[in-house]
Amino acid sequence: MEFNVKKLASDAGVFFSRAMQFTEEKLGQAEKTELDAHFENLLARADCTKNWTEKILRQTEVLLQPNPSARVEEFLYEKLDRKVPSRVTNGELLAQYMTEAANDFGPGTPYGKTLIKVGETQRRLGAAEREFIRSASINFLTPLRNFLEGDWRTISKERRILQNRRLDLDACKARLKKAKAAEAKAALWNDEVEKAEHELRLTQTEFDRQAEVTRLLLEGISSTHVNHLRCLHEFVESQTNYYAQCYQFMLDLQKQLGRFSGTFVGNAESASPAAATSPPAAAATLPAVPTIPVVPTIVGVPNTVAEGVLNPNEVKPPASGTRRARVLYDYEAADSTELALLADEMITVYSLPGMDPDWLIGERGNQKGKVPVTYLELLS
Repeated sequence: MEFNVKKLASDAGVFFSRAMQFTEEKLGQAEKTELDAHFENLLARADCTKNWTEKILRQTEVLLQPNPSARVEEFLYEKLDRKVPSRVTNGELLAQYMTEAANDFGPGTPYGKTLIKVGETQRRLGAAEREFIRSASINFLTPLRNFLEGDWRTISKERRILQNRRLDLDACKARLKKAKAAEAKAALWNDEVEKAEHELRLTQTEFDRQAEVTRLLLEGISSTHVNHLRCLHEFVESQTNYYAQCYQFMLDLQKQLGRFSGTFVGNAESASPAAATSPPAAAATLPAVPTIPVVPTIVGVPNTVAEGVLNPNEVKPPASGTRRARVLYDYEAADSTELALLADEMITVYSLPGMDPDWLIGERGNQKGKVPVTYLELLS
């Protein structure tokens, strides 16, 4: 009991001495031991690393999970050392809704078929997103978080110890200075001077030892930068793979929809007369061609315009209204009425009255056929 009382009294005295020294330094009434320039640079670089690591970590978490409630939930699970439950991505949820809608509308209808195709692509996008989040969390977020919760806490702890050692050292210097001043006035040997000098030697040794420990930890920030650089490369690789997968999924979907869009739109127009009154989308980009008069149907003679049958060899380009277009992607013709395309080639395109707005007539030399608008970049 007596030992504990003495220890508490000693700790209180040390705390009071440090508080007095710190206050006098702030008021400019006491001298302060300055660290060398290299040490100060190490401290500044460590603080900069910590601040930017925190910002990058927080913003990456927002990028991977925009929902703040979900982020809080994941944080609580991590603190409780429990596995974060699997969460359905937005793409997967959208895929589920589209599939259920297709079943209600009829999976055999054009709209139902398209919903199923788009829903499947959304499911694949959602799965790719899930894998990207998992990879980025392991390879990028976890190392950054480990630095802040591990190495940085150790550095902060040793810096606080170094600060206390410095305050003790400067307090001893102040006491020695006062003891020598009192000795000079008394003109005799003062035991306080010897005691103060002994305390100064001890505190100087402890300060130098702690400064070396802290210096080694601060110099380890260079290794932290190297490790974070490697993690950053892995993050970029994961993100590149994710976006490449998304691009390929959407490109495949676009090809599927472009190949069958003529059939779907045609059926939709027959089921909904109001759709026929809306102006074609291509009218905004291609000049209209003079209207072809409707030829009455004669018994036994097929009316190709009325029946929607297009023979490219019988189509003649209009006198005006043709445009040049650059092909964006390869396209494989589904039948003899379509024109196969190669990426980056140049073709001539034009529209005809009554055509599906998602298609144009394309010409390349002596070859001619329908081409999907989504595969083209129309040039002025």
